[in-house]
Amino acid sequence: QVQLVESGGGLVQPGGSLRLSCAASGRIFSIVLMGWYRQAPGKERELVATISNSGSTNYADSVKGRFTISRDNAKNTVYLQMNNLKPEDTAVYYCYGFPPRSWGQGTQVTVSS
Repeated sequence: QVQLVESGGGLVQPGGSLRLSCAASGRIFSIVLMGWYRQAPGKERELVATISNSGSTNYADSVKGRFTISRDNAKNTVYLQMNNLKPEDTAVYYCYGFPPRSWGQGTQVTVSS
């Protein structure tokens, strides 16, 4: 099994920045892909960004140019740097790992003035 623990969420004003962290433990040697999803109230969970073991990244169109995903293999941690945040970025953000398919508990990000 893989355990994922997120941190770094909070309340920020529009245009502000936050950095989310996701620490992995357990069978981390099996993980090929890690990433972030988010779910806003009343909406489906959606992909935000992913990063592979080789460092290849993928972003949702809505966050391209504003969010950056990175990983520190020595710390078994994945980061999501979020800049120029907008109210529509408000959601619970979940860390994701595969394989096996694993989810963190989620961290709330609220963008509001």
